[in-house]
Amino acid sequence: MISTAAADTRDQGLRRGIGAFGLAAAIVNIVIGAGIFSLPAGMARSAGPYALVAYLLCALAMGAVVLCFAEAGSRVPTSGGTYGYVEAAFGPLAGFVAGVLLWLSCVLAAGGIASAFADALGGLVPMLQTPVVRAGVIVVILASLTLVNLAGVRPASRLIAVTTVIKIIPLALFVLVGACFVHPANLSAGVVPDAGGIGRAILLSLFAFQGMETALGASGEVADPTRTLPRALVGAMAFIALFYIAIQLVAQGLMGATLAGSHAPLADAMATIDPRLGLLLVIGTAVSMGGWLGSDLLGAPRVLFAFARDGFLPGALGRVSSRTAVPTTAIVTHALIAALLAITGTFETLVVLSVLSACALYAGGCAAAWVLRRRGVAMVGTPLTLPWLGFWTLLGCASMVAVILLAQWDEIGGLAAALVGSCGLYWVARRIRSPA
Repeated sequence: MISTAAADTRDQGLRRGIGAFGLAAAIVNIVIGAGIFSLPAGMARSAGPYALVAYLLCALAMGAVVLCFAEAGSRVPTSGGTYGYVEAAFGPLAGFVAGVLLWLSCVLAAGGIASAFADALGGLVPMLQTPVVRAGVIVVILASLTLVNLAGVRPASRLIAVTTVIKIIPLALFVLVGACFVHPANLSAGVVPDAGGIGRAILLSLFAFQGMETALGASGEVADPTRTLPRALVGAMAFIALFYIAIQLVAQGLMGATLAGSHAPLADAMATIDPRLGLLLVIGTAVSMGGWLGSDLLGAPRVLFAFARDGFLPGALGRVSSRTAVPTTAIVTHALIAALLAITGTFETLVVLSVLSACALYAGGCAAAWVLRRRGVAMVGTPLTLPWLGFWTLLGCASMVAVILLAQWDEIGGLAAALVGSCGLYWVARRIRSPA
């Protein structure tokens, strides 16, 4: 189990400068990513008019996970987020596996979003579509956001807060304006799905909901964590759930059965009202991608940093800048790997594995919350104590296992391979740390 002394060692040199609004903005920014601009069409293809049912089921499952994470985060507010919770509850092997899956999911997602960002710009400016120029766009966007994160957590969280507001404006406009033009008959239009379609829709919606674990990677830099972490997490995820449901409802109401065939559903839906509004949603997509990458670079590198501080990775990744108090090498390393993935364009084939990895992480985090409560772990101050924690733990774990079982067997096999591979990496790292 992590002790208070171990947490102090891991987070030594970091500044707790992230407040409730900054953390909530980071969570909103990274969860409401580029996917929400295209997700309504995928939901309609899988679940038809029952897409809202899939959203509600996913929101219920994620609500249980969020409550468990809120308590676990208040008890173990250390760098790495879920990695820290699981390690404190179940030991270093389980923590290492959780951390590896968390970081892999983050860096693959970052590569995919950066690639999509370059493709989106290429659609607006054709000259950016050539391989060399496209690679240059990827490097420039990631390098720019890396420089902001290297300047310190406060500039990074300010940028995230600004991009979150800018991104929310076109989405809020979509909901508020689009709601005035909804055709009630469209809400029931579309092909009635089978159970498999509903299951696939739940997988898609979970992909849209995941991401809070990335922002929580910077927990070691959160001010007054026993209050800030629960308030920011619960508030942000409640807002996101309501926002997603409203967006799907308006998109379905504007486009009806044609929603399933759209490649840019929000832009197409707004274009039915006014083409200029459709262009606004295209711009919102680009801002969303950039903001998502900024949040990823704030949270995900802290997992590498935590691994290095715990002796599982080279010590350079655990060094903190004396001037800005951020893990410089970890941030740059994460950005470089994300850039390589974006340029080679390998993320698309691993989307479902990313979702399944998140499910495994969420189940582990829920179980960790219950164990941490039973053991009375409290690293800083008085932690949050939720009523009915056992129920939320059971609901969260069972829901995540159920979602995993919705995937294809080869996809589940990929998750199993990742788990086994992580265990192998742990034993190799342990042998290197403590040679016989």
